[in-house]
Amino acid sequence: MNTQLTVFYDGYCPLCLAEMNHLKKLNKEAKLNFVDIQEPSFSVVYPHLNWSALNARIHAQLPDGSLISGLDVTYLAWKLVGKGWVYAPLRWPIIRWFADLAYLGFARHRYTLSFWLTGKRRLQGPSSCDACQPNKGKTDE
Repeated sequence: MNTQLTVFYDGYCPLCLAEMNHLKKLNKEAKLNFVDIQEPSFSVVYPHLNWSALNARIHAQLPDGSLISGLDVTYLAWKLVGKGWVYAPLRWPIIRWFADLAYLGFARHRYTLSFWLTGKRRLQGPSSCDACQPNKGKTDE
């Protein structure tokens, strides 16, 4: 397998899901593996990962097992499918600081922003509750 990045994304978020579907279409060389953290099997397959941290912002795992998050994931994922130039400016010094701050705001309010932009609310599942969140409270990423 040629996987170079495993992307952990929120399948309940309409905008996040749209981006992942677009990446899947471009992933012709299978460099990306996609994992929806909302799937019931997530906590069984990835019990060592902190679900709450992954739900707070996008994360990805590199082949060496290390995790990256936020726009570093977005840039690398798009780079691996040949479109990194679109997001490259967001990783440039100075711009990076502002882009990361804006991304954190997006991640925190992604359901509201998704509704405003797509007219779709959270796609499936119960509203947030402690019992509904696998691995809630785990501390290591």
